[in-house]
Amino acid sequence: MTPGARLATAIEILGEVLAHPGRPADAVVGDYLRQRKFIGGGDRRAISERVYGVLRRRAQIEWWLEHARHTGEVSPRMRVFADGVLTDGLIVERMEKTIDAGRYRPASLTDAERATLKRLEGHTLDHPAQSRATRLNVPAWVEPHLDTAFGATFEREVAALSEPAPVDLRVNPLKGGRAEARAALAEEGIEVHNTKLSPLGLRLKARASVVATQPFRDGLIEVQDEGSQLVGLLVGARPAMQVVDFCAGAGGKTLAIAASMENKGRVVACDVSAFRLERSAQRLRRAGVHNVERRTLDAEGRKWLKRHAGKFDRVLVDAPCTGIGTWRRNPDARWTLKPEDIAELPPKQGEILATAAKLVKPGGRLVYATCSLLPVENEAQVADFLAAHPDFAAVPIADAWQQNVGTAFPDGAASGDWLRLTPARHHTDGFFVAVLERKA
Repeated sequence: MTPGARLATAIEILGEVLAHPGRPADAVVGDYLRQRKFIGGGDRRAISERVYGVLRRRAQIEWWLEHARHTGEVSPRMRVFADGVLTDGLIVERMEKTIDAGRYRPASLTDAERATLKRLEGHTLDHPAQSRATRLNVPAWVEPHLDTAFGATFEREVAALSEPAPVDLRVNPLKGGRAEARAALAEEGIEVHNTKLSPLGLRLKARASVVATQPFRDGLIEVQDEGSQLVGLLVGARPAMQVVDFCAGAGGKTLAIAASMENKGRVVACDVSAFRLERSAQRLRRAGVHNVERRTLDAEGRKWLKRHAGKFDRVLVDAPCTGIGTWRRNPDARWTLKPEDIAELPPKQGEILATAAKLVKPGGRLVYATCSLLPVENEAQVADFLAAHPDFAAVPIADAWQQNVGTAFPDGAASGDWLRLTPARHHTDGFFVAVLERKA
């Protein structure tokens, strides 16, 4: 593709993302590129990086457009052009030769667009007049919540949420080990190194598509962030146990739990969405997992919950949350999050946790996890649960780690008895995990 065609494609995809705020950007980008197989690998990476980059830098780009007295629409194309000038140092005259309205290229600049972009020339994204929230590209209303979460380390932690996330893989022990997976990926020209915290993890040295590789097709590897892998390990599932993944979604952690059980025992993957559960079927088959049953939490599912109270050794609640810990890989999510989400989610999380707790048998464990970084969804949620459920007690997270993970406990990851991983400190997505045991 020509540079102009890449820009035109990035503008089109960004327009789709902004027009459908309820749909994750990675789904929009993925669907667009899958439908256009003629776009080569290098072009795909460049286009994706531009789209995600504009989303990561959205607050600063919009600040500069206002500062430059842009009088036209703040359109997807204007965001992409401004990002090119501010981030890449593009010169407007050279840009105009790239976007000369030729075939597959953007339309020529309007007078208003040209005047604005000329005023941006020579500047970079940062400016001393920008507010802290603008400079760090977070919504202003979220800033105080993150300030509460991080305090003195606010700047470093929030800046890390705008960095591109690495691609992590989890090796499926039902199919082989890390050495075997590394060798198989090397044959496909993909270099990886072992993750530091997860004993099952591999991290790509450079971004590449792994879904077309033989190790992926054979079920030897799954794409899964290292932090998410650790959540699955901390469940502590063992062969012959009875385990529930209460908010299973598409089944990423269900796969990890089933593999740790060596296909022995029983895993019940629950979710309110039958569609999400159905998506897990193909992944389960590819991974060679056959001890999982899927159960939708509809009216019939609620009856099932009552009949199975106190029957399970382990119950994982990967609760719906604000998802702030995944902003590195979902940069659009910071702009679709709303103040009412932070008001509405904690009561829902508390209700889910209390319902799931009924499934845990005496001596069994309830594992609560979120990919949020906010105390109101994490530490406060667990404190409220323990106050209302004296039959549960906390398992110190360092003990649970030693029992189930086995690697060195990460520095600065203990939040009291709980685990808190952050992108800045641990180079994973942001995760919170609490392990609670029902008294015998």
